[in-house]
Amino acid sequence: MIVLVTGASHTGKTLLAQKLLEKYGFPYLSIDHLKMGLIRSGYTNLTPKDDSQLEEYLWPILREIIKTAIENKQNLVIEGSYIPFGWDKSFSQSYLKEIRYYCLVMSKQYIEEHFSDVKNHACEIEKRKDDSWCTKEHLLAENAHYLNLCQHYGYPYLLIDENYQVEVNL
Repeated sequence: MIVLVTGASHTGKTLLAQKLLEKYGFPYLSIDHLKMGLIRSGYTNLTPKDDSQLEEYLWPILREIIKTAIENKQNLVIEGSYIPFGWDKSFSQSYLKEIRYYCLVMSKQYIEEHFSDVKNHACEIEKRKDDSWCTKEHLLAENAHYLNLCQHYGYPYLLIDENYQVEVNL
């Protein structure tokens, strides 16, 4: 089984992937690690700030990793924000039945009431060097964007609303 975990920044994608590793023993691939490996190795001239171009660059690689894992009957969690909306069009039905998709979205109310908590837990799994770009306004806009796209595409999402509880059962 392949588990795709995506969503806005600071929603706990890596934390959920870590929980799935601990609960089910499914290894996970951080798309950010793949991104930085390609950037640091010089295999691309893109930078960490080139989000839309990075999604286009990374998706063909991720798509084929997913297919290979399914063909080899391997479980894998892939987490990160570079999973494009419309991702499912890349797979036949035989692949799709082996893929679970979860998009993490914080509600406006949650961000308004818990912004300082979100910032305080930003390094729960990853140790971020510079988080100064993450403002309440940025999180509000990004989460609204993910919610709108999930609703538009009919994709499932896990809404973080009153308190932070993100659990999935596979």
